[in-house]
Amino acid sequence: MNDDLLRDTERFLHEQIPLTHAMGVKLESYDGTQLVVTAPLEPNHNHLGTAFGGSLSALTTLTGYAMLWLQLGDRHAHIVIRESSIRYKRPVLGTLRAVCVRPDDAALKAFKTTFQSTGKAHLKLQVQVIHADQVCVMFEGDFVALR
Repeated sequence: MNDDLLRDTERFLHEQIPLTHAMGVKLESYDGTQLVVTAPLEPNHNHLGTAFGGSLSALTTLTGYAMLWLQLGDRHAHIVIRESSIRYKRPVLGTLRAVCVRPDDAALKAFKTTFQSTGKAHLKLQVQVIHADQVCVMFEGDFVALR
């Protein structure tokens, strides 16, 4: 994946969604299959010293948003989240690391075809927060792209 594209996307997020800058969000990698987005624990911890649930929710939402942004490739589109669910399975004790796997080709093709013909389409994405090789958070969001 083009590192410039990742940096441009990260810069866009920091400019358009100020919370991402305050959280220390970084687009760590995208290999064409999965996107990894991280944030340090320090500005995102709760009173117990573990990751704050709101930060985990924001990070997983942002990761899905960024995945759709990378897939769409239309810099004039607007992306919003229509619905989401999140499950906190275990505490995150270090760096917040969210992973979103690229949707399968059929789902992505249907999304892009609908978006091209109507200017509006939605896509469900799953994001997991992984720490110490364990899934700590499971998120599913229904994202909408609008022209």
